[in-house]
Amino acid sequence: MRRVLILLFGLLSAPAAAQMTVYPALDPAAGTRTVTVYSSLDEPLARPMIDAFRARNRDVAVAYEDMQTADIYERIVRETDAGQPTADFAFSSSMDLQMKLANDGYAQPSLVPLSQSWPRWANWRDTAYALTYEPAVFIYNRPAFAASGPPATRGELLDYLEANRDAVFGRIGTYDIERSGVGFMFFSRDQEQYSDLWTLVGAMGAAGVKLYSTTSAIVDRVASGQFVFGYNILGSYAAEMAARHPDLGIVLPRDYTIVTSRIGLVPAAAADAALGRLLLDFFMSAEGQAIMAEKLQIAALNPAVTGDNTANAMQLALGNQLRPVPVSPGLMVYLDQVKRARLIKRWNDALRQQ
Repeated sequence: MRRVLILLFGLLSAPAAAQMTVYPALDPAAGTRTVTVYSSLDEPLARPMIDAFRARNRDVAVAYEDMQTADIYERIVRETDAGQPTADFAFSSSMDLQMKLANDGYAQPSLVPLSQSWPRWANWRDTAYALTYEPAVFIYNRPAFAASGPPATRGELLDYLEANRDAVFGRIGTYDIERSGVGFMFFSRDQEQYSDLWTLVGAMGAAGVKLYSTTSAIVDRVASGQFVFGYNILGSYAAEMAARHPDLGIVLPRDYTIVTSRIGLVPAAAADAALGRLLLDFFMSAEGQAIMAEKLQIAALNPAVTGDNTANAMQLALGNQLRPVPVSPGLMVYLDQVKRARLIKRWNDALRQQ
């Protein structure tokens, strides 16, 4: 089996082995094929999807490689440029890097039954598909806000931090945008949507905000009460934790709620593109999307899926409050290293202001 090199985000260096799990075909035979997946979705979370896909396609095995988002991009580029086969399906929460793969010719068009009916903003040239609907949320420790209720807008959060700076010092968490791809994307969208953003960043810095590269590190601390508040947190992970920890509260910001998606694509150099499209079709299907909504706590995008944890339900309830990030070349703006470095410098400067 192919192995993976793990490369630090943005640096593309220091190789290390990735996590690969092989799920055998349920009906093994001489003609059994294996679909290879590079994915940023943690393997334990992905397991219900993989099991259901195997149940539908009993002669197909799945080699699932659990990777960081930058590593997915780097490996597909490296293998393709070397004339080697690569993954059959790539599934990543880094919308910008997935879009760059598609835009630069490292992904192939994949017409599947739902291509034409998929939301237009979620389908770029039948090549890169948004497959999930995941809001960036505020999270809070319920006992810490029992008397007053949590901030529900960025303006309210700014007021709260200015009024309670000493009391909450060191107990606010958010992503480190230098190390977290999804954190950087959320923040770059904030810059476009919220005119007082830099004042808010300064207030978080004055309150001793703690920065993390992973969602779980922040969610765990808020759920336990070590932190009182988390800003711009990937909602699917927060919802999964909140189902098990009643002290964890979630707010979809009322001023605007950024919605991100995990993008699926079939690489141009896929070893078996037909199998990649078969898996893409399953991820888009009502069955696959319902599993994501019910078992993974990741909101379904397929309009045929019903229930509260769907894009349709959220849109009916919240309307224009939701700001989904479209799958388009505009995602690549901050992959320009000069623009990226400039934004990160301003972020660090604002955090240090006292």
